[in-house]
Amino acid sequence: DQYARNNKSFGLTTLRRRHVDVTGSEVRFEFRGKSGVRHAASITDKRVARIVQRCQTIPGEELFQYLDEDGRRVTVDSGDINQYLQRASGGEELSAKDFRTWAGTMLAARALRDVKPAATLREGKSNVVKVIDRVAKLLGNTRAVCRKYYVHPVILEQYLAGQVIPPSPPSTTPRLSRRAHELRADEEAVLQLILSSA
Repeated sequence: DQYARNNKSFGLTTLRRRHVDVTGSEVRFEFRGKSGVRHAASITDKRVARIVQRCQTIPGEELFQYLDEDGRRVTVDSGDINQYLQRASGGEELSAKDFRTWAGTMLAARALRDVKPAATLREGKSNVVKVIDRVAKLLGNTRAVCRKYYVHPVILEQYLAGQVIPPSPPSTTPRLSRRAHELRADEEAVLQLILSSA
């Protein structure tokens, strides 16, 4: 919260009520993140919309807050999110950053899979830079931050060595009926690529 005040930039847990608009089941977020990067995202989900609307009814600037058993206003912070993730994962050391890193890694792996194979190392490196730029834009980061913190280096090394994840087979399981703990085929392929290089 202090970071948000000092830098006039926001992240998930420091969003203000003014950064979100709920219309029906659509939730639209618009805010300035780190390095002054503007973020705009929307989610269409009735349950999320209801939760965000409930948060908006609680007095105060902060968006994500709740009333405790004594009726006191409590703001959700990154520690709360990480604690929840550890409980939900059965005690695994897991943080929100792990999800951002996995998302960046998956975006890069899929994009590199779809790029034509490089004829030379120079072309390969150029393709990697283009993909990192694309992923950085999607994540709202700079190229350097994206490459250093949000894309697993093995994915880039393997691409330069001529190995990418295979095309995803058509899913026979509807997305919503897939168990939450099951990985998609391309996620499994990325995990195997990383583990095989360890």
